[in-house]
Amino acid sequence: MIYAQLPQELLTLIQNGESLEVEFKKSTTDITKDVYDTVCAFSNRNGGHIFLGVKDNGTILGIQPDCVDAMKKNFVTSVNNENKMYPPLYLTPIEYEYDGKVILYIRVPVCSSVCRCNGRIFDRNHEADIDITNHSDEVYRLYARKSGSYFVNKVTRFGMDALRPDLIERAKKMTRVRGENHPWRSMSDDELLRSAGLILTDEFTQQEGITIAAILLFGKDSTIMSVLPQHKTDAIFRVQNLDRYDDRDVVITNLLESYDRLITFGEKHLNDTFHLEGMQSVSARDHILREIVSNLLMHRDFSSGYVAKMVIEKDKLYTENANLSHGYGILNLATFDPFQKNPPISKVFREIGLADELGSGMRNTYKYTKMYSGGEPQFVEGDVFRITIPLTDVATATVGPTSTIVGTQVTTQVSPQVSPQVTTQVKLENEKLSALLEYCSTARSRKEMQDFCGIKTTEYFRKNIIKPMLEEGLILQTIPDKPNSRNQKYVAASNV
Repeated sequence: MIYAQLPQELLTLIQNGESLEVEFKKSTTDITKDVYDTVCAFSNRNGGHIFLGVKDNGTILGIQPDCVDAMKKNFVTSVNNENKMYPPLYLTPIEYEYDGKVILYIRVPVCSSVCRCNGRIFDRNHEADIDITNHSDEVYRLYARKSGSYFVNKVTRFGMDALRPDLIERAKKMTRVRGENHPWRSMSDDELLRSAGLILTDEFTQQEGITIAAILLFGKDSTIMSVLPQHKTDAIFRVQNLDRYDDRDVVITNLLESYDRLITFGEKHLNDTFHLEGMQSVSARDHILREIVSNLLMHRDFSSGYVAKMVIEKDKLYTENANLSHGYGILNLATFDPFQKNPPISKVFREIGLADELGSGMRNTYKYTKMYSGGEPQFVEGDVFRITIPLTDVATATVGPTSTIVGTQVTTQVSPQVSPQVTTQVKLENEKLSALLEYCSTARSRKEMQDFCGIKTTEYFRKNIIKPMLEEGLILQTIPDKPNSRNQKYVAASNV
């Protein structure tokens, strides 16, 4: 019998090895039992590609030609048998030939409902098919992905007295960022919650009540703990003590105050370096923190016991949270398709100005990370969603590095043998330095210069900006005989 040649795209899949969506089975004479486990796992996760007649290491063994028809018939019969696979799947193996050897290829699509094999539920994790039947949390997460329902929309037994009126009032005031006449400002608390989809009717009991999302956003801490005892966000600063941590804040409260505490933690441990957007001084650090903290709070899977965290280390800042994934692997800015995980929470965050339209967070994080550290962030989708922001030494320095915007420029002038990476950084810093010197064409106080640079730490600014500029003769003091005078100002040397 003559078989079609193996297409190049399928050969590439084999050459790249097994993965979340690719599986090899030896099966040279018969369909082995674990093939059906993989079919079930693929249909429950993202779909996938099964190759029969291929070893685990990617070596193509081939199927005995006289067994091909029987294997195809057995496979089709089994996946259409409700006692074997439920719901039945309509899959057809395709024969291909490569280097004189025959293999069977099976494309398994994603199933719209939860699939069972011999009464067991399998899910795909990296290169393995995992039986999750007895793991209630994992089964719930799988059903949640398939049903398209949202855990945070679950109606609770609590009433309005479980919420904090001051938080709802705060949300009303924060809507000013969307306009002075925002409709929420004139609504009662009950009307606001209904408008935001935070009061719903239970589809089974037909009882109306506030949802889990409402409690997460505006609930009292005691109420949050009774509904979601696993709710917690861990903020960790780990630069000196690498075995444990240098500072930590365990955040167990509503999402609005969680946002405040995480932002404050980030501002405490990350230096706010000077950056320009056009001719406007901007805080790249604050923009990054806003995007990653809002993402951490809005899009996590609150049904999971996985502890969400924000960790600051010497060379990176990263966040992790449980996630109902709709894909797997590193997200590409140009091709990713944003998916809203908790719509009612996201809606409130957008209306009060803590987030923007869906997908903008990733674009903004790329933009300001390049400005802040010169690197690119990494977004990894999976059952745990992870964002990693690369950092430079200046970001986490408690006193400040010796190589500053001035020190870097001077070093380059004295020692021209620098790496291309340093040269790129020098160009960026020189632009900032030029803007500051132009600003100082008129005598400026230390506070005026610091505000222009957007740097909040006075000691850092004195030691790492003003002092090197004075030492290199870039600026001069207006009262040189009294360097510590309260009336001291600084002027660009080129204007004297």
